[in-house]
Amino acid sequence: MTDVVIHPKFHHVNLKTTRLQEMIDFYRELVGAEVIFQDQVGAWLSNDGANHRIALLAFPNFVDDPDKDNRTGMHHSAFEYSSFEELNSSYLRLKEAGITPALCLDHGMTLSYYYADPDGNNVELQVDNLGSWEKSKEWMKTSDEFKANPIGVFVDPDRVAADYADGLSFQEIHAQAMAGGYAPEQAPVEIPEAS
Repeated sequence: MTDVVIHPKFHHVNLKTTRLQEMIDFYRELVGAEVIFQDQVGAWLSNDGANHRIALLAFPNFVDDPDKDNRTGMHHSAFEYSSFEELNSSYLRLKEAGITPALCLDHGMTLSYYYADPDGNNVELQVDNLGSWEKSKEWMKTSDEFKANPIGVFVDPDRVAADYADGLSFQEIHAQAMAGGYAPEQAPVEIPEAS
């Protein structure tokens, strides 16, 4: 026996649903997922070389939970882009398709757009603000800014996209976001204070 922890890579998320086809259509549009296999009780989708990244189970005995938002469980899954340009381009493409984020945050280490799937599961599309996991991990560990506000600040993605189209760099956008310069008129959700 050994005390060495082997670090496996995260492979997929498995969601239960009563809306199998709607969920397939959503993830197809959101992240380019293709159906690898589907039958009456489920579907397995991938958006890269893996055999599946999203599994959807649709057993006939499943029922929706009207209080899902207030119950414990998974808050969201996330996909990361390699550049802000990719995140912004996807935002604009999805908006044209009628899919808009429920909320958008600059967390300091990431700029994150959260979309709700047909079952109300949140899916985060993000980009690393500091250009590498090493830098963003160190920022999270040592930043007084993150310690003071680990959730981050809300941003209006339309204003972000407009400023980018007008020539602002991603670094300028990130700085303006953290200063509250893209705050929406009203916060999309209330973040509870820790007691």
